[in-house]
Amino acid sequence: MGAAPPQDRPVIVGGGLAGLLTAVHLAPLPCVVLTTGRLAEHTSSALAQGGIAAALDPGDSPLLHALDTLHAGAGLSDPGTAERITAAAPAAVEHLAALGARFDRTPDGGLALGLEAAHSRHRVAHAGGDATGHEVLRAAIAAVRATPSITVLENARALRVLTADDGRVAGVVAAIDGAPGVIRTDRVVLATGGAGGLFRHTTNPTGSRGQGLALAGRAGAELRDLEMVQFHPTALDVGLDPMPLVTEALRGAGARLVDAAGDGLLEDDLAPRDVVARAVFATLQRGERVFLDARETLGAGFAAHFPTVAAACRAAGIDPIRDPVPVRPAAHYLMGGVSVDGRGRTSVPGLWAVGEVASTGLHGANRLASNSLLEAAVCARWVAEDLAGQDRRRRCRPGGASSLPRWAAIPTRGAGQLRALMSETVGVVRDGPSLTRAVDQLGATVERTGLDATDDATLVALLLATSALRREESRGAHLRTDFPAAAEPRHLTLTLAAGLAGLDDLATPAFRRSAS
Repeated sequence: MGAAPPQDRPVIVGGGLAGLLTAVHLAPLPCVVLTTGRLAEHTSSALAQGGIAAALDPGDSPLLHALDTLHAGAGLSDPGTAERITAAAPAAVEHLAALGARFDRTPDGGLALGLEAAHSRHRVAHAGGDATGHEVLRAAIAAVRATPSITVLENARALRVLTADDGRVAGVVAAIDGAPGVIRTDRVVLATGGAGGLFRHTTNPTGSRGQGLALAGRAGAELRDLEMVQFHPTALDVGLDPMPLVTEALRGAGARLVDAAGDGLLEDDLAPRDVVARAVFATLQRGERVFLDARETLGAGFAAHFPTVAAACRAAGIDPIRDPVPVRPAAHYLMGGVSVDGRGRTSVPGLWAVGEVASTGLHGANRLASNSLLEAAVCARWVAEDLAGQDRRRRCRPGGASSLPRWAAIPTRGAGQLRALMSETVGVVRDGPSLTRAVDQLGATVERTGLDATDDATLVALLLATSALRREESRGAHLRTDFPAAAEPRHLTLTLAAGLAGLDDLATPAFRRSAS
């Protein structure tokens, strides 16, 4: 593993915007950041196009922003969390600008604000037209590299969060350049992103398969609303994997969703994402293709306003000035995640979660556009403040290579088959028999392999399918054809042990003990 990693420091798992900003806010407290590749690689943050939502216009307010968030969240968003995060949004954008993020400006120097689906005001700050994620991540990386207290370990994959007999965090098992070892720490922050890579069609890096959910679940943390997966309605449908995103801001600028005959799909192209995704999916299921048509509204100005999408189209042989752009829904964002409180604390002492991996209560059953980078930026500060304030009365026990268990490097097996199964059974439209098939197949794999030897992707897929099977209603992004009506709003929580114990084939005493 080369030089030994620093010990007894907070460890942040993940090199996207949430993880990097947490490290920046922690300074001058020393910390360690683990990232699976090099900085800026393998992170969904860099792929975010639309922008960051914040009430920055005089005619807007954080309260209106919160109300839009709650309306989109379909009854599962927490009002207090929505109000708190939207109130902090303008300062978060200002902080990113202070770090050097070059947001698009109006001629008088103010922030240019875009309109996206389900927003009642123009409030989306953006950079490079449709390259906001890339730009804010660039600024965060520059800040990290300029901060001496931050140690970044690249090509480092966290394999397990270790806990002591009292349940508190005691360390991280990590493979650094392929060699596993133990980093001693009693403070770990999960900032690993989502799980879109579990599906055949996704806008996420294909390696985003819920690693943070598995780390938290194996450590005993409570998970919440895992079935709430947002499928972005417009990913570029040209056979690429992952699929390039076609930003919602295009529809905000007037582009329309049409079928092959040029007829519109919806009366309101800026309806909430779950509504639009299902309309596109239904058209595809009839054997027709769906297109985003910006020829009349943007025409020759397409590339100037949306250079990232224009470049992806050109690479696929599509000229968006003259041609409608083929699109389809793709797994985009996990609204559920590791259950956290207002400080980012999980149910495991010493373990925090921030960004997409966390379930804060902001997104509910259907995330409002451009609230994802916002949540990462705002909550990173709160997690850092809480983490820095810990008195650390308990010191973690040393660990070493001799304590590494046999599962220290388990590859993901059968990724293609897993992604196909998830898309067929836990996709845009769901039903009981399909979900049962997914749970049965994935559960049988875990039973055959053993919990410790099961790869994280299979384990997370099982928990996601189990959650979807247990939610017997339709709400937001979760549509059950056998339960088309909404029930009373409720969160669906589970731990790894509870999720596995509910499976008939796995409910043996020995298996229950191995799951707990």
